Amino acid sequence: MNSMYFTEEHQLFRASFRDFLQKEVVPYIEQWEKSGTIDRFIWKKFGEMGFFGINYPTQYGGMNLDLFYTVIFLEELQKIKSSGFAAAMWAHVYLAMTHLNTEGSESIKQNYLTASINGDKIGALCITEPFGGSDVAGMRTTAVQSGDKYIINGSKTFITNGVYADYYIVAAKTEPGLGNKGISVFLVDTDTPGISATKLDKLGWRASDTAEIAFDNVEIPISNLMGEVNKGFPYIMQHFASERLIMAINAHARAEYAIDYTIEYMEQRQAFGTTINKFQALRHTLVEHATEVEHCKVFNYAAMARLNKGEYVVKEATMAKLKSTKVADEAIYSCLQMLGGYGYMEEYPLARLFRDSRLGPIGGGTSEIMKEILSKMILDKQNYKPAVE
Repeated sequence: MNSMYFTEEHQLFRASFRDFLQKEVVPYIEQWEKSGTIDRFIWKKFGEMGFFGINYPTQYGGMNLDLFYTVIFLEELQKIKSSGFAAAMWAHVYLAMTHLNTEGSESIKQNYLTASINGDKIGALCITEPFGGSDVAGMRTTAVQSGDKYIINGSKTFITNGVYADYYIVAAKTEPGLGNKGISVFLVDTDTPGISATKLDKLGWRASDTAEIAFDNVEIPISNLMGEVNKGFPYIMQHFASERLIMAINAHARAEYAIDYTIEYMEQRQAFGTTINKFQALRHTLVEHATEVEHCKVFNYAAMARLNKGEYVVKEATMAKLKSTKVADEAIYSCLQMLGGYGYMEEYPLARLFRDSRLGPIGGGTSEIMKEILSKMILDKQNYKPAVE
């Protein structure tokens, strides 16, 4: 492990978290993958252990630790044979809760951030729409002020934790005529009248609930506005940098898990009188993937170190997601091939890893969008700035 970033305290945390996952999560993974429902008790256990409060302020029950504890949290979650379970956890703690902490009022933080850290409330971030995809500025959901309320109408889709969440962080147009300058962010309790959530059937991430959500004249108090009105777009863009870096770390971690599993398999599997780890074609293919994954890992750690210092790493995070998710897909594809017919069997982890990994180049902005962002920055010299300096 790279001692440049990880102290002895980090390593103790990794060992503790890994042990927790093996004892409290792994025994239920197959059940949750089949049912598509993660039992509520595990959220409370995560909260009791402090795992949801790693990076959050102590006054709300957090531990205010550096971002390399987050790296450990993400990496270990990728190594328990369910990216769907991992997604449910990190979408709660690093998507929904990030907005609570950054844009929420003191009242919202006391009532929702504290409960989220404790594992008493589950959150979901609602940005993507059925007709919008990665085009955040093109969203159609509206929030119209009426007296001391906002009335929300519209729909969101591909929302992780969308069915079982207790609250949504919802982006909506408050001034539709202003384009991306007319978007605001709101806190919405999921039991508010007018909300309906429909579970989606996915290729991978089977353990997590992913939903399409409809808002039909949903009334919320004006105090549920998050941050300033019409500042939603820069808030969202600012948090996309950390989300994409999270997805990059997820990618290198699951690829590393696939490679480690495949090496162990190759040491046992025999063909033509020898173990298959002696076949040059397989050996060379595997080390090429291991090299690519290690390159991604080093880059991702360096970007996370800069983010930890408060730097705005939008370019590096975009590069990290673009490269790491592609490398992970290619590595896992090859690892499945090296297991032959067993790689195609559900009792081995590669089949699920193969499906789960395919979401990497799509979620949080597609690879095509990543390339366009980078084109604007590198070729057109466009400079993105954070919402709050």
